[in-house]
Amino acid sequence: MTGSPTVAFSAAEITEAYAAFHEQVAGFAATGDWAGYADLFTPDAVYVEHAMGTFHGREEIREWVVRTMTSYPGRLMTGFPISWQVVDEQQARLVCEVLNPMPDPGDGTVLTEPNITIMTYAGDGLFSREEDVYNPLRFHAQARKWARIAQAHGNADEDVLAWLDTWDGGR
Repeated sequence: MTGSPTVAFSAAEITEAYAAFHEQVAGFAATGDWAGYADLFTPDAVYVEHAMGTFHGREEIREWVVRTMTSYPGRLMTGFPISWQVVDEQQARLVCEVLNPMPDPGDGTVLTEPNITIMTYAGDGLFSREEDVYNPLRFHAQARKWARIAQAHGNADEDVLAWLDTWDGGR
């Protein structure tokens, strides 16, 4: 077999790197400024987002994440708590279940959908690949339900109403 030798990382290093990554993500979610997200990856990283495409390199990742996380519904995901995680040292991967909660739309409803995230660690605190696996129909249903409840309670801004026009047949 040809190619570069495999670099081994300990489970502790992978876990610590992902904890630092996750802390950065919490900051992006809090500020709404997602431009720095792509810098958590190697320059040649691959991001596989099954419903939206595969993004190659930091700039494609940056363009996608800024667009996605600054518009509805992504911009209203309040955080990304992890339910569980496991490390595969041989593959330098961390696999986890991430929740995607949304704020109360106005009636006390709690909405969240999970995804499985597979991160490949490249060393120096950077990741070379992320893959998110989830059911896009469930995410769409969550976004639709949230938007309809928010609309009924006067909490749907123009971005949410425009999303309803596009994806739900109007206001």
